[in-house]
Amino acid sequence: MVTRQNRLLVTLYVASDTVLGMAAFLLAYAVRFHAGLIPVTKGVPPFGQYLAVAPFIGVLIPAAFQIQGIYRLRRGRSRVDDFFAVFVGSVLAVVLGIVGTLYLQAYYVSNALKDVGALEVSQLVWGFFLVFNVALTYGTREVVREKLERRWRAGIGLKRVAIAGAGDLARLIADKILEHRELGYRIVGFIDDAASDDHMGYRGLPLLGTVDEAAEILRRENIDQLYMALPLGAHAQTLHLLEVTGRECVDVRFVPDLLQFIALRARLEDLDGVPVISLNDVPLQGFNTALKRLIDLGIAAVSLLVLALPLAILAALVRLTSPGPVFYRQERMGLDGKPFTIYKFRSMVHDAERETGPVFASEEDPRRTVFGGFLRRYSLDELPQLINVLRGDMSIVGPRPERPLFVEQFRHRYPQYMLRHKVKSGMTGWAQVNGWRGNTSIEKRIEYDLYYIENWSLSLDIKIMWLTLVRFHTHAY
Repeated sequence: MVTRQNRLLVTLYVASDTVLGMAAFLLAYAVRFHAGLIPVTKGVPPFGQYLAVAPFIGVLIPAAFQIQGIYRLRRGRSRVDDFFAVFVGSVLAVVLGIVGTLYLQAYYVSNALKDVGALEVSQLVWGFFLVFNVALTYGTREVVREKLERRWRAGIGLKRVAIAGAGDLARLIADKILEHRELGYRIVGFIDDAASDDHMGYRGLPLLGTVDEAAEILRRENIDQLYMALPLGAHAQTLHLLEVTGRECVDVRFVPDLLQFIALRARLEDLDGVPVISLNDVPLQGFNTALKRLIDLGIAAVSLLVLALPLAILAALVRLTSPGPVFYRQERMGLDGKPFTIYKFRSMVHDAERETGPVFASEEDPRRTVFGGFLRRYSLDELPQLINVLRGDMSIVGPRPERPLFVEQFRHRYPQYMLRHKVKSGMTGWAQVNGWRGNTSIEKRIEYDLYYIENWSLSLDIKIMWLTLVRFHTHAY
């Protein structure tokens, strides 16, 4: 029943996205040419010209949203994630729309098939369309979300969940579900052989029965979803549950008892028909890597051009306020644990570590110059790293790179530390925008860095860049 509802919701989303996309496009035409907000200097194109392009837009929007993964419904997706997913999907639709209309114009010109002007779309119309489509689409999803959450709070439409197992892993799953009641799950109880010993349940959740009684329990309790969280040695019970659920309309979520070994996203691979679980898979590979690199190049190149004069002024002030070189070069460890030279504006006295050796900088480090304190306060000393981004040593967004000496210490102290190097280091990152930067908890920085690596998406990168600008005034390290 729940799966059917999800399919219906996706169908409704696709239909509404199509209609709203066309409506946003035609509204953009009306605002551009008939609202009087911006003077029209080249004449008003006929409405029929844009009406003919609207069906093309109606196809582009669902296609772009599908590429962005918006139709993979997840109850745990936040409102911010929804907004950025819709925004990035709409940007992709605009890009595809511009490329598509330009291609058709070139095709018609080369074949002399029709008037090319009939396919021209004003750049301002594309801009208005982007704004209107994001507003309409996201607004619609917010209305749907609010209605669904209201139903779930009223106990309507909840997924009835059972958990196979009653150990630490099963209790961890129960904790996570109970912490997020807004997701619309209701835990009915546990299925475990401990029930035969009349053991108590957990957090008020009962033991429904033994594994051998699973078939009768699933039917009696109308279970929609079964989380299998049995220990590694429970092979017989696991096979029995798989056989039972195969005869029932129940969604199965298998949680392997390997959580202590899994730090990143696990992925199921196929080795000539044999399923293999990759424990440390990352989404940032293949096309995603090329896309991220293209964006890095664009941002770094444009930023260096736009900031050329301010960077020159900062460089001059560094030189004038303290003796020594303008730039500070330091070896850091990046992608795949390979070292590279990072560039920063010098913010400390020259040869500051001659007596202390490599140490973390503190917020009120006495080795800072007067101007260096200003640079660090607003993270301006980091701007030369745009050169590192341009060279390919770093990315705009990613885990902050660390010095090899500290990496050697941390890799033995924190077993998951080296997983940070599965992606390029960044000028800013998820840990930094959440306040974990400089001489702060290494464990928390690892936690946030691994979250970023596991959940990477273009919308998450945009979100981090935006938060970096918003929190520009905070103290740097």
